[in-house]
Amino acid sequence: MADKQQELPKDAFEPLSDGSHLDNEKIAAPSLTFLRDSWRRLKKNKAAMISLIILILLFVVAFGSALIPSMNNVSTNPNLNNLPPRIPGIDIPGFNGTLVQGGQRINAYTGAAANHYFWFGSDYLGRDLLARTLYGTRISLIIAVVATFFDLTIGVAYGIISGWKGGKVDTVMQRIIEIMLSIPNLVVMILLLLILKPGIPAIIIAIAFTSWINMARLVRAQTLELKNQEFVLAARSLGESSIKISFKHLLPNLTSVIIINTMFTIPSAIFFEAFLSFIGIGVPAPAASLGTLISNGQKSFQFLPYQMWVPAVVLSVLMIAFNILGDGLRDAFDPKSRE
Repeated sequence: MADKQQELPKDAFEPLSDGSHLDNEKIAAPSLTFLRDSWRRLKKNKAAMISLIILILLFVVAFGSALIPSMNNVSTNPNLNNLPPRIPGIDIPGFNGTLVQGGQRINAYTGAAANHYFWFGSDYLGRDLLARTLYGTRISLIIAVVATFFDLTIGVAYGIISGWKGGKVDTVMQRIIEIMLSIPNLVVMILLLLILKPGIPAIIIAIAFTSWINMARLVRAQTLELKNQEFVLAARSLGESSIKISFKHLLPNLTSVIIINTMFTIPSAIFFEAFLSFIGIGVPAPAASLGTLISNGQKSFQFLPYQMWVPAVVLSVLMIAFNILGDGLRDAFDPKSRE
């Protein structure tokens, strides 16, 4: 007798839905580009973000002050010379217009200076140190921007060409760099002063002469590594030109190196300009830079320390902020460097 066919009850199975339940087991995250992923890592670095905010504020204040007439008024007034800092509403020694003379603290804002307020004090010619410090900061940042421009043009182009061509071309280009590195920047500056007048153009040319060399060497080293990668070889086999490969394949992969090195070039350029101005071969009077203000302030540092402390603190903040931000960018763009 044949076995009877067994039938399953109707409620043994339930119809499936439209498949939305499968999303519960899906592992997914929003897609991030290289720059977005680097920015995400940079935001986790509190020191780098604080430095970035400080630099943005310095840029805004320094260049925004050029639009304020009172901040551009640096005319001399011998009746208001060597006055200490005085800020309205603050009665703290060092910020209330008092100074120590003969062992006693006296109010320096008397007579013609009674109705004046110099937040950073005044110099030996009665000029507002706040206005001159903002002007000097603006000069230093302009020098930094110019150094960045030459880094991104001459340095990147030179490095890519040297690394891409290789062979004899690379050898000759690297020997030129070695010859230029053997000449100190100070010697270049002194030689330029024999041809040009001391000032910003001479400093810019001196920086343009050598500032791009480190960038060129780093870009060349990365180009030598990248040009043998599979994606570059594939592009060459498809007949793409060298220029197209440089812009489409090499530059995007060199972004991290370029940005990181640029952030370390800027403080070097600022310090170089301040050093030249400090020794008297930089920005000439009556113009001011941070180096000039520090040089003038150190002459009377024993009696009027604020005249040197103010520009020195601003210069130090600039240098430290750029270096900390550079370290943060290096960790963000190249996480392996932290290991």
